[in-house]
Parts: sequence; structure tokens; C-alpha cells
Amino acid sequence: MTETEHYHEAAKALNTEKGEEEDDVMERIIVHIGDMGTYQRWLVAAMLPFAVAMAFSYSVQMFIAATPQQHWCKVPELQVLSVELRRNLSVPFTDEPPGWDRCMMYDTNYTQVLSTLTRPPTGTPVVPCRYGWEFLFDDIPYSTVINEREWVCDRAAYAPFAQSVYFVGSLFGVAFFGFLGDKYGRLPAFIGANIIGFIGSISTIFTVGAWDFALSRFVTGVSNDAGYTMIYIIILEFIGARHRTWVSNAVLGIGCTVAQVLLPWMAIKMADWRTLTVVTSIPFVLALATPWIVPESVRWLSSSGQVKRALKILRRFERINNTKIPQDVIDEFVATSNKKRESNESLTALFQSPRLRNCLFVLILVSIIASIGIDAIIRLSENIGSSLFVTFAASSAAELPALALVTVTLDRFGRRAVIAATLLLTSVFSFMCAAIPRGIFQAIVAVTLRFFVNMSFSALLQLGPETLPTPVRSSGNSLIHLTVFLGTVVSPYVVYSGTIWVPLPLITIGVISIVGTLASLLLPETKGQPMPQTLADGERLVAQNMLCGRFEIDEETEKLPPLKEKS
Repeated sequence: MTETEHYHEAAKALNTEKGEEEDDVMERIIVHIGDMGTYQRWLVAAMLPFAVAMAFSYSVQMFIAATPQQHWCKVPELQVLSVELRRNLSVPFTDEPPGWDRCMMYDTNYTQVLSTLTRPPTGTPVVPCRYGWEFLFDDIPYSTVINEREWVCDRAAYAPFAQSVYFVGSLFGVAFFGFLGDKYGRLPAFIGANIIGFIGSISTIFTVGAWDFALSRFVTGVSNDAGYTMIYIIILEFIGARHRTWVSNAVLGIGCTVAQVLLPWMAIKMADWRTLTVVTSIPFVLALATPWIVPESVRWLSSSGQVKRALKILRRFERINNTKIPQDVIDEFVATSNKKRESNESLTALFQSPRLRNCLFVLILVSIIASIGIDAIIRLSENIGSSLFVTFAASSAAELPALALVTVTLDRFGRRAVIAATLLLTSVFSFMCAAIPRGIFQAIVAVTLRFFVNMSFSALLQLGPETLPTPVRSSGNSLIHLTVFLGTVVSPYVVYSGTIWVPLPLITIGVISIVGTLASLLLPETKGQPMPQTLADGERLVAQNMLCGRFEIDEETEKLPPLKEKS
């Protein structure tokens, strides 16, 4: 089917017999069943556990693999002495915190040192730790993977490597479950992702080394995106446009904030990284109950020709919401479903559309930048302020007001303006945070920084599904998230670059956020627009809503009625 034929098919679907302008038939069905009825409220509540699961999965490694900062080389001969004395006798002093070298020890006869209790003289050669390390648990008050397996000094890269492997798993999961979501349905993909996430998370506690730990993190990462995004896509499609902003942001705000604010205190209370891993894996299992509560995407069923199943779900909405869809609307829904079955729209067709393709590339770029920013800021909690637990909880608490402000501003100022403004402010506060010495004031600036980067990422999370047409919404959104995770594979090493120069991670975030600000001005505005059902709808939406008029509207597109949400 040619582009012109797509346009004409869309025009037919959008016009009534009287020639009046009408919205997409699914949008009108939502009006009749209620854009936020009883059933939709149940579904919104059903999303919350999986926002919690996603936040736990994403953040838990910070606490199961936290590094006690007070460590030094272990010397067997000196173990009979007090902690402070054996440390002072065995390792060189430095001017950098914590005041001693954590990776080197004196190359001397420690039996003699023990007998005299005299520190080796100045100029004594030093060597890397030969017998492992000793750890104090003042800053991290429990045993973690790091001290158990001694992943410090020359092994310090194991932890960021495992985190990067987690995001590599996310890349695989996005591609795999995005395909399953478009091929076999959003709901099976969602359930499968959560079960795999549970298996991967639980397997972590049985690991004994670096490679099996990284493999378990890979399997857990497979579920990281699809375990929430699939149910998010399903439920967002049943909600009217005027409710989508607050629903998407309220669920993420409440679920993720509660999970991340509780997580550091759960870690302290449980004082065992294995127990913490098991407890934070429990929300994954709740996905097994969703087939009795959450329906399959009617838009997906419609686009794949499963009209009977789609109608059955719509009847359920009518029954629970005590509403009625007019028969002529049902007839049109059936007719357009059959047409879409013949249209064979795919992600390949999306790439053949210059407008949608360019829009997708810009959306990918800006999303990568925002995701690197938010992930790096989260992982810098260990290096900002006076306490990992306080800084992480405080910056996580900033997520709820950030998403509340997103909810208010997105429908007032539009998606594009909010994304550009918050990325610009992210850059400003990144440079400020880099210039401030470690302490309480730096922690306050870091909390503000996370506030703005959370806003930008949340706005982008909503813009993707609102821009992509139904036949490619799952796979297209998965492609965005896949490339985003390519960025987050790098973010642990952005944080690790602080070992070279402490301000470097924050300066990097500031620079790329400026690039994201400029690129975001090329995105279309979707405020008040219905979610596009066909590629032609998507073409029209992009063509009409560019800030700079980069894409001219051709004659065929101009003939289409405007995609405008009814009041």
C-alpha cells in the first residue's frame, strides 16, 4: 500500500457519514466506555507493583554491591593487634581520604614489625595487597558482594561491569519482548518478562564469583524494561488523552519513589545482601495474577485481526463501567479492524516514512542522553554527600514532586517545552554540583539535579507511545528503549571515570544534557492529540506539530482532517 493510499484510508476512517471531522474509532470507543471509569482505575492500581518491581530491579545492585570505603591490605601476622594499630603498621598514609592507601602495603618482614610494634621506615618499598583486604563497616553497615569477594582495587571494575551487563540484558529483553509484544500480544510478553526477572534475581544469591554474578544480572536485566512497559502500553491505550499524563506519571512517581526511598533502609534493616535480593524479587511474581485482571491490548487485537477477542474485552469495559458503546461505532471498529489486517503496517514501513523515521531518531537521541543522566546521578549517590543511604533516599524522594510537576506542566506547556527546559536545567545543576566540594550542600544540589533529569525522562517516556502508531507502538517503543539501554551500558563507566578526576562524571552529564536540550526542539508536540492508530495518523501528527516546520505538509496530507482530541 502506497503512502497516498494510507492517507486516503485514514481519511475514510476519520470522517463520518455527514462529513464531520471525527477522531480515531478507538478514541471514540474510549469516550463511550468512559475515559477513566471503574475498570480503568483498577488497571491503574494494577500497574503499581510492577513500577515497584522495576525500581527494585534497577537500583538494588547499588546496595548488594556497595563498597565499604574503609578498607586496606590484610596482613596475617598482625591480626592479633587492634584494627587501628595493624592498619597503621602495614599501609602507607596518603593525603587523600580516607587517609591511607587502600590498595598497597609495605613489602617488609611483618614478624619483625609485630615484635617491635614499629612502623616501617620511610622509603620502605610497597606492593599490592598480597593476602586480601580488611573492611570496616562504618559507612556500609553490612556485608556486601564487594567485601565478600574483595572486588576492590585491581578488581574494582567488576561491579560496574556487572551493572553494564545488566543493561546489556535489558537490550536483549527490549528487542526480544518487543518482538513478542507485537507478534503474540502485550500481555504474554509482560508475564514472560516478569518471570524471567524473578528467576534472574533469585539466581544472584547462588553465585560465587564475578562471571556467574554478571550472568545473573544479565538475566535480571532482560526483564527491566518489558516487565513494566508492556503493562504501561496496554493500560495507557484504554485511558482518555486528558488522563494519560497524570496516570503515567502518578504510577511511576508513587511506585518508583516508594521503592527507592524504602530500598536503602530495607538494606540497613535486613543487613544481608542475599535477603535483600530475595525480598525485592517478590513483586515480579505478581505478574502471574494479571490475566484475571488486565486485558490484552484492544488496539493490538484490532491491528492483528482478532476482532472477537477485542469485542469481548470492550463488553467487559461496558459491564464494569456501566456504559454502552453505540452499535454504529462497534460496526466501524470491526470494519476498520479488517482494513488494518490487510494493511500490514510494520516497523519497516515506519522507517520508510521520512517524517516518522527522523522523529524516531531524535527521540532516541534525547532519550539516550536523559537515561545516561538519570542513571549516572543515581549511581553517583555513593560519591556525593556524606552517606549513600541518605543521599539515595533524598534524591529518590525528589522523584515524586518531579513527576507531580511533570503531570501539571505537560498538559499546560506541552511535552517538547518541558523536555527542553528540564534538560537545560539538568545541565546547569550538573556543572554546579561538579564545582561544589563533597558535603551537605553538594547533596542538596544533586537532589535538585535528579529532580530535573527525572522530569525530562518521564516526559520522554510519555512522548514515545503518544507518537508511534498502534501497529508499531510496542516494537517502536522497544527500539527506543533498546537504544536507551545502549547508553546506560556506558553510564556505570561514566561514574567510574570519577576515579580519574572526581568532577568528570558530572561535567560529562552537563555537556550531553546541552546536546539533548537542542535536539529536543526537533520533537513533535503531542499534547491533546489522540494516539495515532495508523502510520498515516502518525505522519499527520508529526507533520502538524513540529516547532520549526522542518517537514512541509504535502497536498495529500493537507486533505486529511486534523487529529484533534474531542473535549
